[in-house]
This record gives sequence, structure tokens and C-alpha cells, in this order.
Amino acid sequence: MRTKLGLLAAAVAAATAVTACSSAASSGSSGSGGDGLSAPAASALDGKGETDITFWHAMTGTNGETLKKLTDQFNAANQGKIKVTLAFKNNYDDTLSAYKNALKGGELPDLLQVYDIGTQFMIDSKATVPAQSFIDVDSYDVSDIQPNIAGYYSIDNKLYSMPFNTSMPLLYINKDAFAKAGLDPNKPPATLDEIMADAKKLTVKDAGGNTTQYGFGASLYGWFLEQWTAVAGAQYCNPDNGRKGRATAANFASDNNVKLLTWWKDMVDQGLALKLDSDTKNGDSAFVAGKDAITLESTGSLGDFTKAGFQVGTGFYPKINASDAGGPIIGGASLWIVGKGKDDAHKRASWEFVKFLESKDSQATWHTSTGYFPVSKGALDTDVDKQWVAAKPQFQTAITQLQNTKLSTATQGCLFGVMPQVRKAAENAMQAAVLQGKDPKQALTDAANSLTQPIKDYNDSVK
Repeated sequence: MRTKLGLLAAAVAAATAVTACSSAASSGSSGSGGDGLSAPAASALDGKGETDITFWHAMTGTNGETLKKLTDQFNAANQGKIKVTLAFKNNYDDTLSAYKNALKGGELPDLLQVYDIGTQFMIDSKATVPAQSFIDVDSYDVSDIQPNIAGYYSIDNKLYSMPFNTSMPLLYINKDAFAKAGLDPNKPPATLDEIMADAKKLTVKDAGGNTTQYGFGASLYGWFLEQWTAVAGAQYCNPDNGRKGRATAANFASDNNVKLLTWWKDMVDQGLALKLDSDTKNGDSAFVAGKDAITLESTGSLGDFTKAGFQVGTGFYPKINASDAGGPIIGGASLWIVGKGKDDAHKRASWEFVKFLESKDSQATWHTSTGYFPVSKGALDTDVDKQWVAAKPQFQTAITQLQNTKLSTATQGCLFGVMPQVRKAAENAMQAAVLQGKDPKQALTDAANSLTQPIKDYNDSVK
């Protein structure tokens, strides 16, 4: 449910093989697409018979089953006109790697699902038709799309891909543990200081002095550092999170980030926080097993968490400082329509399918079946969605948090062509400071410096 790093960070060097012009982030180009790629009108399908399109995706389990259900529904409604064939590409990293390989001479899909941190690379590849081009041709009403979700995939108010599966970070608590510790189970901590205060009451030791329950436990996941930066209203990279020009440096070693990692190390040193690495699966398992009473995760974990043997509560993503006035950024993936080597019928057929997936009814089905946040505001007003939220009131926290977050360059998130490698460097800094005792400021500074050459190499490759 969350963005994965896997092998892509190691494969970033392959990005330099892509020859492209400067991206919209630096050139301010319109949504018409690069190299003449633009959206055809609806008439592109006239007289074409059935147009077959291939959709590369990375959805497994229930997510994959739900995507197939929606695809079958679309194909049945468009029989003889459009047929969508799903092609599973294992995970987000492999999907983007397959796309990179196809750019060098293989067969490109008509449509593909790319995770959030692949956005800048996709723009730079100059092989896709920006969603804004279709929006302009159709006078398509985008007012139903959640603005904070559309904002991540937009530059200069132009939408480059259509958001699809979206997650948000939340704070989760074990309400039973809170009640047992004499804490209010309906009042999750809102700041680092409050987490520490609650953790002191929630940490439990047995007669032998061994900790049986830690107050806090969260994976040292790079996505979380991006979230804290956004909640503080700060920029993760320059200039303005890469929204006002090509990003050239990561702003890791800020005073807030130093404060955060110092706090986290203190929590571990005091025995209040469970030691965890960057693998979120380990953090999830620890929380479900009752090894810690407070954790951080995406909305995508809500379903599994509510199956644990205790009552689960949710809170807004915590602030470093009580005065922080920003908000979290979204995660997940979006849909990109390929134009390179495609005729107008295939481009148009892909757009018709995308519009179907974006509809409120499709998004209600998607949301209630998978737990992803619906990109459609209207989906939340459907009966099926209202019933689902009523059954899982913990999700209302995510709805309110998104609605309360003001869209800004901070909450839009950072754009790097090598964003997967940037996130991995952040994780290295987090582990060095929290688990290995390295000075937090030095760890963050070293991590940022390690990215100087990879960022330069990538940016030089797309000038």
C-alpha cells in the first residue's frame, strides 16, 4: 500500500540513459506534452473497431483483484470499442524499470501506474501525454479530484498524471493499552513531546526488567522524514521543492530534522521506543503484535491494523513543534498515458479508461475494497463509501486531515529525478543517528552531501 524503494535506488544510474529536454519543473512548459505529444479528441476512436490497450500495474492481492473487477466492468461496457489488458509488473520499482528499458527500444505500454516518487523522471522521459492535455481538449471537470492529491502531480497548475491509488500517513494507537495506562484512548498524542510523555506511561516491563511493551515504535522510513518536513511547512528540496525550478539539493540537515532525530534517539536510549529498521513490514508486525502502543503508518495499513486483537485509534500525523502549521503529503501512485509510438486511438482509449477509474463510483469501489484514499470527493458521498467509513471510523481521521491541509509547495512534496535514491539516503541518515549513535546533524549533512553527484549527473542528463 505504500511506496517501495527496493532495487530502484540502485538502478537510478540508468536514468541518465534517457535523453530529454528540461522538465516542466524547470521550463514551465504547458500540458501539451513533449516532442509533439498531445491529446487527441474523442473522435479518434471513430471507425477504429476495438482498440486494445495494455496497462502496466503493480497491484497485488485484494488490490489486484479489485483492479481486475473494475477493468472487467469497463471492458464489458465498451465491448467492441475498447479492451484493456492488465499486465502485472510485480511492484512499483519493477514497473518503472520496465518502462525505462522499453524507452531504449522495447514495446511501451499504453498506460502505466507509477509511484509518486517517479513523477519527475516520468516528466523527463518525454514519452507521455500530460493529463492536462486531455483535460484541456475535453474541458474535463477536475473539481471532483481532491486538490491536495492532484497537487502532488501538478506543476504550475498543470496536471501531468491522474492520481489513482493514494495513501496518507497517520498516527495509530493501541486504545486498550492507553486505557490500561490511565491515558485517554480518544486523545492520541499530537506532538513529539506528547508522544514521549505518553510513551513513559505506556512502556511496560516484566518482573525481570524486560520490556514487554514499548510506548512508541515506528520504522525509520524515508517517507516519514518527508512528512515531518511538510507538516512543518518546510521545503524538502530546493527551489520550493523543485516546483520553481530543477531541484539540485536535499534540505536534510534542517533544525527541525535534527530535533526530530535527537528526540527519536533519546526515545530509544530511554527504552521508550522499539528499535526498528527502515522496513515498514517490521514496524507493522510489531504494532499488531502489541510490542508498541503508538506507531506511524499509511492509511493503507488501517485494514490490517483493525484485525489486531485490540482496539485501534488514529490521530493526525504528529508535529515536531506544536506551532507547525503545515500538513502531510500523499503517497501512492498515479496513471500515465504513453504517447511515444502510439496512434491517437490508443491514446484516446487510455484516457477513456482513466476517466472511468477516476469516477466517483469507481473510486468508491476502489476505496472500500482496498483502503486507499479515494481521489474523488464525490466518492465519499456515495452510500457504499459512507457505510464503509461508518464501519471503520478510524478512517475519518484521514479525511479530516486531508481536508485541513492547505495546499502549498511544502505539502505538494519534493520533485527529484532521483527521488528513490534521495529517500534511501534519508533512511541511511535516520538509522545512523537513531540506531548507531551518530550525531544527527552530521548524519543528515553526510546523507545530503552523498546525493550531490547523483543529482548533478541526473540533471545534466536531462538538460
